[in-house]
Amino acid sequence: MLFRRIFQPLYTGYVVLSFSVCLIVIFPIFALLGLIGNRKSRLAIYHIIKSWSQFWLWSIGMRVSVSGIQPPEGRYIIVANHISYLDTLVLFPSLPGYFRALGKSEISKIPLLGLVYRQIAVMVDRGSSESRANSMRTMLRVLNEEGDIMIFPEGTFNETENVLKDFFSGAFRLAIATQTDILPVVFPDTVNRWHYSKWWKLWPGINRAIILAPISVAGMTTHDVATIRDKVSEVMADELKKYSYPA
Repeated sequence: MLFRRIFQPLYTGYVVLSFSVCLIVIFPIFALLGLIGNRKSRLAIYHIIKSWSQFWLWSIGMRVSVSGIQPPEGRYIIVANHISYLDTLVLFPSLPGYFRALGKSEISKIPLLGLVYRQIAVMVDRGSSESRANSMRTMLRVLNEEGDIMIFPEGTFNETENVLKDFFSGAFRLAIATQTDILPVVFPDTVNRWHYSKWWKLWPGINRAIILAPISVAGMTTHDVATIRDKVSEVMADELKKYSYPA
């Protein structure tokens, strides 16, 4: 489409510029809170990002529309599909409560962004058994003392032709080990807003977030990990198929 070919570079430039300006303005606050590095400072960073992301996404024509159920109060292991760089930002205005996400340790090494990332995510190097064990201990502490844990069970972008990639088992092991219910969330539109194939493939439009009914793990043991993993995958896939997903 000729209009899109002409307009997309201009729109992408606007998105990059506005994000950079926001990061420069907010970074000193994040840096100060990051140096404190306790529960209260992490919560403050979370609320700042939540408010800012909602406003910024609206300002670039990518507002978030949340639908589905309002989950009962309590702690959850939140799982969502992953197909766009935008997913991690859309999470904040989409989810009802405070959470920390499981994130790749290499992102924490990015200048400026890495400092913020370390405060809002639980770092893990999937190639290191020691790192995986440390991240598990941190997530247990977060569930006990802070809030929800959010995990992309596909691990990375779904670049296949399937609705979802095969899920890793970590989120479901954690849910069973802590007897914490799973809250599935699906994002059917982020791939159309910011396609994974090229960083400049940005396009405005609504980002829908659909919160599905919590799935109980009460009474389950480690023998049930595969069962609950496949059940959650099926529920999420069935929902995503309603939206002609993937693009």
